[in-house]
Amino acid sequence: RFGAVMCCCGPCAMYRRSAMLSLLDQYETQLYRGKPSDFGEDRHLTILMLSAGFRTEYVPSAIAATVVPDTMGVYLRQQLRWARSTFRDTLLALPILPGLDRYLTLDAIGQNGGLLLLALSVLTGIGQFALTATVPWWTILVIGSMTLVRCSVAAYRARELRFLGFALHTLVNIFLLIPLKAYALCTLS
Repeated sequence: RFGAVMCCCGPCAMYRRSAMLSLLDQYETQLYRGKPSDFGEDRHLTILMLSAGFRTEYVPSAIAATVVPDTMGVYLRQQLRWARSTFRDTLLALPILPGLDRYLTLDAIGQNGGLLLLALSVLTGIGQFALTATVPWWTILVIGSMTLVRCSVAAYRARELRFLGFALHTLVNIFLLIPLKAYALCTLS
């Protein structure tokens, strides 16, 4: 719809050989803060493709297989790599966002801003509990409402009620991924 997917996942992506060859040097020598970077190569390549003026597209009929984490430790290491990649390559993508669809700019802001708002809400709730010994019902209500709205939109668009189950991912975000992403941000280099 927008002519751009912001991250073509490694095992699910295909590129024209001519497009890949034109960016191979930049791709193979990616640096972050002057040091070789060894994470997020799929997101980085996608941003390079978009920066060079190529389109990236989602193909719903494509079928791909990949290996998924099967233990919590492997999952958390994957999420740490992905978080570092998202932070680094979002900065790389900022100059090209105005040339893409406005929705993609909103999506990039939402992916990063939504996490920040969730983290601030959680910290506010913890602060309220620590300072007043009262349960932060307002914070819990806002987080719960936002979760239900987001999952309901996904369920509606996919026409599948099972997407409502993603509401449980909010708990994973709060207790595992927010601390992990804070660590990722502090250890980007």
